Amino acid sequence: MTRKSDIRIGISGWSYAPWRGKFYPKGLPHKRELSFVGESFRSVEVNGTFYGSQRPKSFARWADEVPEDFVFAIKGPRYITHTRRLRDVETPLANFFATGLLGLGKKLGPILWQFPPNFKFDVELMEAFLKLLPHDARAAARLARKHEQGFGGGKIRIETNRRLRHAIEIRHESFISPDFIKLLRKYRVALVCADTVDWPRLMDVTADFIYCRLHGSKELYASGYSARALGDWARRVSVWSRGVEPRGGDRASVKKPRKRTARDVYVYFDNDMKVKAPRDAKALVEKVGKLLKRDIGPKSPPVAKQPTRVS
Repeated sequence: MTRKSDIRIGISGWSYAPWRGKFYPKGLPHKRELSFVGESFRSVEVNGTFYGSQRPKSFARWADEVPEDFVFAIKGPRYITHTRRLRDVETPLANFFATGLLGLGKKLGPILWQFPPNFKFDVELMEAFLKLLPHDARAAARLARKHEQGFGGGKIRIETNRRLRHAIEIRHESFISPDFIKLLRKYRVALVCADTVDWPRLMDVTADFIYCRLHGSKELYASGYSARALGDWARRVSVWSRGVEPRGGDRASVKKPRKRTARDVYVYFDNDMKVKAPRDAKALVEKVGKLLKRDIGPKSPPVAKQPTRVS
C-alpha cells in the first residue's frame, strides 16, 4: 500500500496582539491561544526559539496544549545563523538541543535554519555546518550532552529514536548555485521554498519533504494571497505530495531529485502583520484537500465560538 504524504499547513508564531478578536475569539485568554491554534491547524512554526533560549518546561507546556497529531516546526537560534554565522557552532548547537525541544517527541517537526540577507554561500562553511546537524533524536541527545553550564534541564531520555528533519532558508542570491543544492541533497536537508518579493524563491527539491514559507505575495510579512495565488500554491502542494515536481519556478540546479511516491509537505504563512496568515492558511487547507480529495485539516473541532470569560 502506497503511503500517503503528510501535509501540514499552518502559521508562523501565534502570539500576536492584532489577531485577538479577529482570529482568536474575543475574550479568549492569552494562555489559551496556542490551544486554539492547535484546534485550528495541524502545525505551527515556533519563532521564540530564534530569538532566545527556551526552557524544557516551555516545550512541555506547549506539547500539553495541542492535540496528539499536532507538530511544531522549531526555528533554530539566530545566535548560530546571524551572530556566529555558522563559525564554531558545535557548542551553540549542543546548547540548543539541550533546551528541551527533544522532549516534544513525536510532536517535534522540522527544524528551520534561517540565514540573514547578507549571508553569502560558502561551500566549506556550509558543509561543516550540515555535518554537525543530527538526523535522529539519539544523535541530537549525544550532541546536547556537550552543552555549556546554564543550558539543559537534566538528563535527556529518548524512548523512541525518531528522525529529525532540517530545512534551510536562504536570502542571498549567491545560494543560487548547483553546488549548494548538491550539498543539501548529500545531507538530506530541505531547501525552504520562500515566497517573497525580496529574496530568491527556489523550488529545488533536496530532501524527502518540502518546506514552504509564504511571507506575503506583494508586501513582505503583510500582504495576503488572492484566491488565484492560493490556487497556484494548492496545486504545487498537491504535486509535491505525490513525489514529483511542479512545473515552472526557479531552480538552482538542472539535476532532478530522487524519485519518490510521496513527500511530506509543510507550509507556514508568515504574513502576520495584517492578520492575513490564519485566513490564508485555512483557505489553502481547504483548496489542497479538495484537490487531493481527502481531509488534511485538524482532527479536533475548533474551540467553541462562545468566548471564555476573563475574570
